[in-house]
Amino acid sequence: MSEERQLLRETAAALVDKHASPAAVREAMESERGYDESLWKLLCEQVGAAALVVPEELGGAGGELADAAVVLEELAKALVPTPLLGTTLAELALLAADEPDTEALEGLAEGTRLGAVAFDADHVVNGDIADVVIAANGDRLTRWTRFTAHRVDAMDLTRRLARVEAQDTADIAADPGLADTAALLLAAEQIGAASRCLDLTVQYTKDRVQFGRPIGSFQALKHRMADLYVAVQSARAVVDEAIAAPSPTSAALARFSASEAFTKVAGEAVQMHGGIAITWEHDIQLYFKRAHGSAQLLGPPRDYLRRLESEVL
Repeated sequence: MSEERQLLRETAAALVDKHASPAAVREAMESERGYDESLWKLLCEQVGAAALVVPEELGGAGGELADAAVVLEELAKALVPTPLLGTTLAELALLAADEPDTEALEGLAEGTRLGAVAFDADHVVNGDIADVVIAANGDRLTRWTRFTAHRVDAMDLTRRLARVEAQDTADIAADPGLADTAALLLAAEQIGAASRCLDLTVQYTKDRVQFGRPIGSFQALKHRMADLYVAVQSARAVVDEAIAAPSPTSAALARFSASEAFTKVAGEAVQMHGGIAITWEHDIQLYFKRAHGSAQLLGPPRDYLRRLESEVL
């Protein structure tokens, strides 16, 4: 990882540590817009989070997909609700046009406008707060110039979903494979959340005493946590490689690997925490819901597995 990207990661992590405590995350997810607007402003001003994939000549930072992935990973560690994923995808969609809408891109890069991409109009990430909505069907990208949006109740309260209906549309470009890009960014999110979920579980087993000793000292739990560590690190390697060299195949492999790892970690975390894990007051239930919600977003893991199978059979 380059020094610049490492600095980007550290800056994003510092903002999360300072402004996104578990209590702050809960307050944000229960707010009217579903995210902390003051933290979003800081991310845009101090990290340039919303400008990372936009070229400098269009008001952006001129970064790469991996830069956006790094920030999304850090945000996901604390389950921070932000409009970054949808906004980044909307920017990439606008950039695919022969003549990009510079005004819209500048607003998105500044963070004063929010974006969303509809792969499934019934479950659009941040669709109810988006100013710029673009539909991607694998063939064409269509901007919805006028639309209505209604929030959808979801299991994962840290990620807002909405049902969006187009009223007026305009074709803007061929679809460059935006669903695969979304899969890569979502996989980076999943790795971040899975790693923090595992860290929280390891810490709990060190603090929780039973039969006069920390439960983390029991051999059976040591083996289980070692297996989880291997699962997360193996999936991380797959995701990092896929983001460095994106392709439909690498995106499918990254998405499947990240979904499997996060789901496994979250399930084991609930088991190791015991009954407290499923209470509203404990944060592990939020990771469990994020794991299962993310696994189904953009299509379940089995869809990506079938795509991979079709390439080797």
